[in-house]
Amino acid sequence: MIKKTFSWRKIVILFIAVFTAGVVQGQNICDEEVCVVEFNAGWNQANGVGYLDELTDCGVERVSIDEGTWQADYGIVVVPTIIVFNGKEISRFQADLSFKISVTKGDVQDIINDILLSDF
Repeated sequence: MIKKTFSWRKIVILFIAVFTAGVVQGQNICDEEVCVVEFNAGWNQANGVGYLDELTDCGVERVSIDEGTWQADYGIVVVPTIIVFNGKEISRFQADLSFKISVTKGDVQDIINDILLSDF
């Protein structure tokens, strides 16, 4: 009987860990309704996305995956990665094999505008 209780405890702990990871991924990183986040690494700063601060009607954050559990929490497999959030992940853009991202400012702004227009 004790072994069964111990096994159930492991299952409950695993369930809580999986559920908590899902909740973290569903949250905005910044306080704005729409948030655009660039995930990058220190060794790839030269390929960072320079136009993010020019986007309108959204919050912008830059996150280094060199620290913390950002890479695992958000499933970052290549840097830079841009994710647009609106309480949950709406859109994701990833770099190509050269570690450069090809999405334009207009492409990202169009996603932001679509989110804001759909709220009305």
